[in-house]
Amino acid sequence: MPRLTSYLPFVAAMALVVVASNVLVQFPVDGQIGGLALADLLTWGAFTYPFSFLVTDLANRRYGPSVARRIVFVGFMLAVACSIVIPPLLFQHGLIEFETAADRLVRIAMASGAAFLTAQLLDVTVFNWLRKRSWWRAPVFGSLTGSLLDTAVFFSVAFSAAFAFVGPGDAFAQENAPLLGLLPVEAARWISWAIGDLSVKLLIAVFALIPYRLIAAKWSQPIAA
Repeated sequence: MPRLTSYLPFVAAMALVVVASNVLVQFPVDGQIGGLALADLLTWGAFTYPFSFLVTDLANRRYGPSVARRIVFVGFMLAVACSIVIPPLLFQHGLIEFETAADRLVRIAMASGAAFLTAQLLDVTVFNWLRKRSWWRAPVFGSLTGSLLDTAVFFSVAFSAAFAFVGPGDAFAQENAPLLGLLPVEAARWISWAIGDLSVKLLIAVFALIPYRLIAAKWSQPIAA
């Protein structure tokens, strides 16, 4: 059984990625590409959160599924706590422009926690099932299945009016806007955010094969949990 100190870097990386994403998901991407308003399609959190799956897959490759699950649980607890505490501190120091209400922070943290646990544990399971079939299938399919579940759970709980009982919603996210910022059909803006978020996750899941391969190649055998 590896000592806690040996996989603390994985826990720290996981918590850092999730906390950063929970802050950045509240900031739509400003800008315009032709007739597409990026704020209707993406938040900045879409570009950071997918790296949590890389952390999970590397931990699974290094230590096996038992320790990978332990890293997920510890990283989850740290991330939820920090997601409630850190944003007010960033606002106080002028690093973000608006202060998020406490009950809104709690809803974001709950959405993140539910999505994180279900998606990361699914990633661990799929990765472990496929790890002996080929080097690339395990991280790709683990990340893809986890990403699908994560996006569905997080954006529904965090922004959908159906989950108003969890906490106050985000008026901008719930406003109707052209689907994907372009189509003639309108839908709540958070739905376009979810589609954009998933698209970015899928792209990063493929590109993350490069650092995964480079790092995992140094570990000839995983450390038994």
